[in-house]
Amino acid sequence: MVDMSNILYIHGFNSSPLSYKAEQMRQYLDEHLPHVNFICPQVAFSPQSAISQLEAIVEKYLGEPLYLIGSSLGGYLSTFLAQKYQLQACLVNPAIRPYELLSDYIGWQENPYTNEKYRVEPAHMGQLKAIEQQKIDVNRYLVMVQTGDEVLDYRQAVDKFQDSQLIVQQGGDHSFVQFKEMLPVITRFFQLQ
Repeated sequence: MVDMSNILYIHGFNSSPLSYKAEQMRQYLDEHLPHVNFICPQVAFSPQSAISQLEAIVEKYLGEPLYLIGSSLGGYLSTFLAQKYQLQACLVNPAIRPYELLSDYIGWQENPYTNEKYRVEPAHMGQLKAIEQQKIDVNRYLVMVQTGDEVLDYRQAVDKFQDSQLIVQQGGDHSFVQFKEMLPVITRFFQLQ
């Protein structure tokens, strides 16, 4: 009998559990590690609601092995959760200062996956700033960035996580090209093999 482990995948801004990376992760686990429970919620658009939602999920699984994967804004949220609950996290092209970037998106947005319309509010920038982690436990993280990321400056992640396990790939883009090839690396980092 293999103990159940859990992976909580946290998607990025304007994304969903139907994103390409989330689907690849789900398929990989089904095929190679069927004993791993894959949790991938539609994350609330308000940062405060998102954190409450994700904390409730984490607390439900606290008695079992739980690992985080966060993409882009999901990487920022994962960093907060990893520090608060002392969890391991894989961050994929993570946002480091999303309150700066997302201030350009204030106003109405539409999620291309769900067609949900919602407003990004100035107050959301303060909510993001409030959960920023200045001090991190470097051993908790596997951080994967691609230098061709057209949305985020990968050097911010390299600077913040320079003492963590860091993979910097030349080229690529914000979606993290060849994510599928990295899945064995991620599951080894979590010691799930």
